[in-house]
Amino acid sequence: MREDSGRGWRHVVPSPKPKHVCDISLVDALVKRGTIVIAGGGGGMPVIRDERGVRTGVPAVIDKDLTSAHIANVLGIEELLILTAVPRVAINFGKPDKRELDQVSLAQIKAYHREGHFPPGSMGPKVDAAIRFLEGGGKRAIISHLNCAMAALTGETGTHIVP
Repeated sequence: MREDSGRGWRHVVPSPKPKHVCDISLVDALVKRGTIVIAGGGGGMPVIRDERGVRTGVPAVIDKDLTSAHIANVLGIEELLILTAVPRVAINFGKPDKRELDQVSLAQIKAYHREGHFPPGSMGPKVDAAIRFLEGGGKRAIISHLNCAMAALTGETGTHIVP
């Protein structure tokens, strides 16, 4: 059990990085037919194969943002939109010198991340996913507010992270 940022206590389990999405070929086939597919919500349940090849769930949770980045890389998707509760990623968040980021390079976002600007359990996983997506061949990762999705896609808002 761990205290959750003033929101009470929660059960904590490991959060391994996604390595493979079961039946990803089905998602690919649906996308190629023009279907809007919702996949990887909540990150999904991690599984392992036993000695007989049967999948068995394990007590852990896969991060939804890393799962989305992984799926996008596997399917060759060039742009990833990560939706959250703020319009842009910020450095010095909650401080007088807070600065929202519009467009930032992969190298610069990694430097900000190393400096500790994106804590785990907050913006950290979203920035991790954007980095992983770009390092896996993506062309642009966007982080923005759920209500600003279309405006973020057209470049009017959001943080746009590019290689």
